[in-house]
Amino acid sequence: MTIAVVDVCSGNLRSVEKALAHVGGEPVVTRDPDVIRRADRVVVPGQGAFGEFVRGLEAYGLEAPLREALASGKPFLGICLGLQVLFESSEEQGPIAGLGLIRGHVRRFRPEAHALKVPHMGWNQVRRLPGFEAEPLLSGVPDEAFVYFVHSFHVVPEDPAVTVLDCDYGGRFCAAIRKDNLFACQFHPEKSQQVGLRILENFVRHS
Repeated sequence: MTIAVVDVCSGNLRSVEKALAHVGGEPVVTRDPDVIRRADRVVVPGQGAFGEFVRGLEAYGLEAPLREALASGKPFLGICLGLQVLFESSEEQGPIAGLGLIRGHVRRFRPEAHALKVPHMGWNQVRRLPGFEAEPLLSGVPDEAFVYFVHSFHVVPEDPAVTVLDCDYGGRFCAAIRKDNLFACQFHPEKSQQVGLRILENFVRHS
């Protein structure tokens, strides 16, 4: 079972690759559109700036195979920027248009309103929302588990029903979404120790 780990020059590629292999996956780090099309599962990790990430997708011709992967119904996992880029636009370096696969926008945390440090970095608890008690990627993950975040921007879905997990940082924000075959999270499962490995194992085996 091949898992395409999409390479858009992101700093967390190798840690995602190693974590997936650790839980029994067969990850292939790639920016080859044909490899992505043939893969059984697709993972889009992301660290860095939104605009650079979007330009990387365009430069390597990755937008079309990602859209095709989602439309095909194969399991699709977005991580951090791999979540944000799915939305219509981001305030970071912009506004800059995203892929527009999920209605909504990416907003910056407003530290002046809550005396928060930005970026939001470190361990924080996530809360599972009603209706997602049977979410397959969260099987075996306790409610209010701690996961690892590194981000200054957060997604604001137009449809709140896609939000699987939320988190409190000066107010509650969306920490993960589910739409059909797509699951994407703002936190880094590859850095979230046993909780994160369980999510990745569920993606490999059950999604």
